[in-house]
Amino acid sequence: MSISNITVYMPSVFMLIGIPGLESVQCWIGIPFCAMYLTAVIGNTLLLIIIKSEPSLHEPMHIFLGMLGVTDIALSTSIVPKMLGIFWFHVPEIYFDSCLLQMWLIHTFEGFESGFLLAMALDRYVAICYPLRHAAIFTPQLVTQIAAMVTLRATILMTPSVVLIKCRLHFYHTKVISHCYCEHMAIVKLAAEDVRVNKILGLFVAFTVAGFDLICIILSYVQIFITVFRFPQKEARLKAFNTCIAHICVFLQFYLLAFFSFFAHRFGSHIPPYIHILFSSIYLLVPPFLNPLVYGAKTKQIRIHVVKMFFS
Repeated sequence: MSISNITVYMPSVFMLIGIPGLESVQCWIGIPFCAMYLTAVIGNTLLLIIIKSEPSLHEPMHIFLGMLGVTDIALSTSIVPKMLGIFWFHVPEIYFDSCLLQMWLIHTFEGFESGFLLAMALDRYVAICYPLRHAAIFTPQLVTQIAAMVTLRATILMTPSVVLIKCRLHFYHTKVISHCYCEHMAIVKLAAEDVRVNKILGLFVAFTVAGFDLICIILSYVQIFITVFRFPQKEARLKAFNTCIAHICVFLQFYLLAFFSFFAHRFGSHIPPYIHILFSSIYLLVPPFLNPLVYGAKTKQIRIHVVKMFFS
């Protein structure tokens, strides 16, 4: 039997079914997702306005935080509207090219977020370990170059995955994607052809971006902790830790959820699909939702300006 008799050739439309096994309660699941999305957009927009309008916040750490805020808004906007269309309005259809575009946007913005978290960790490392040289090292030119490298790295590394799916995978077992958004492995698993190259590329990109960034962040904080524990005064140690605590909270929740989702998709065959898809969605929505709340609560300058903005 030929492959074309049992498969779909180059489907023009995919069907996103949402969360398998929880179809009857998807309308209720959409409520907290919508609330997180609105909080993420409003919180990050407010963060950007404060950083832009307040000259004292025009320093590398807060500039990177602003870039992270823009990424968070873009990431959540590329996912939630279509997700709510599935949950609330029963519109599962998505064009093949639109699905690939959503996949590329999601994974590219994830790469941006990981890169900016690394940049913020390096900024804390220089600020604490080499405080007298911080201004000389983290110049506006360097900040611009780091932002450009983070953007180019994610864009260049994520593009081949889309090209391989578009050019190599022509036959699919089904048009139904058991997910609420277009994700790389969710699409690849539908293919009726050899997908080893796609899987290897996905692993390579994941470890090149997230793996490299995580290792560098951990090494940065090891050096930071060694330096801080050498401070003679307890007050100085507490002050140094306080400048890092918000970033530590953000990068921990980002990478823990990211690696759970990544390994569950590839090796967690015993995990119920709805558990995996829920965690995958939470992994993409929680960081944009929590980042402005964590930095707003833990960063004194931002907290003060939020209070001033509301009372004025």
